[in-house]
Amino acid sequence: MRETLEIAKAMADGNRLRVLMALSGGELCVCQIVELLELAPSTVSKHMSILRQARLVEGRRDGRWMHYRLPGRDASKAIGDAVAWVRHSLAESPQTAQDKKRLAAILAVDPEEICRRQCRS
Repeated sequence: MRETLEIAKAMADGNRLRVLMALSGGELCVCQIVELLELAPSTVSKHMSILRQARLVEGRRDGRWMHYRLPGRDASKAIGDAVAWVRHSLAESPQTAQDKKRLAAILAVDPEEICRRQCRS
């Protein structure tokens, strides 16, 4: 029951659901997620921490960069089912469509450039 509660709590926020949908396309650097959500880096870090604690995302550090992706095939059935449900439920959402367009523009820019811009702000 504990795993289910953690998953439910983690998915109880629209921004975290947007992150799960964005990660459906593959791994993203945290600076790209910050750019997509248009939130403060500290707020995005908190969201990612909650998703990671619930095991809905996996993270890896590459030097000073933090990258996130959806869990792999070795994730529990509950995690796999939860991610699949979110992807299916939000596939036709206007917010998802808007985020897809925005993410395409973000991915066209070097992540280091995005990070530099965010650090100047």
